[in-house]
Amino acid sequence: MFKNLFGKKEGSIVAPLNGDVVQLTDVPDPVFNQKMMGDGIAINPAEGKVFAPVDGEIIQIPETKHAIGLRTADGVEILIHIGLETVSLKGEGFTVKTEVGKNVSTGDELLEFDLEYVREHAADTITPIVITNGKETDKTFTMTETITCKAAETVIITYK
Repeated sequence: MFKNLFGKKEGSIVAPLNGDVVQLTDVPDPVFNQKMMGDGIAINPAEGKVFAPVDGEIIQIPETKHAIGLRTADGVEILIHIGLETVSLKGEGFTVKTEVGKNVSTGDELLEFDLEYVREHAADTITPIVITNGKETDKTFTMTETITCKAAETVIITYK
């Protein structure tokens, strides 16, 4: 992060996985497309590896291992939700590589999932990346228009 000329901090969130970007409004689930959990973006994953999209702390990993929550040093909370209806898989096909309370760096591997298993047993593999506390912050978030992204490299969300 850096400070711009007006003293406001700016930050960025990179893609947590390889794949194609989808706007959140196009995710086939009202919880996400109506932004009930917050604004964000989604990725159709090309492989089953999830990496830290920011430097931050792991604040949530459900028992079902289908999602992971992080918080940046400046307080932005990010939820990575692998697939739709994946809570029903009860952790099958997911391997967590981190733990709640751990500090991670951008690009650290957080989780692996069996993409084919999720494709066969869940409603969809599309993975929303949501800013869960965006309305509680004084930050403005901008989503990318990029079509294809590379994990830990392509900026998908910027904020200031």
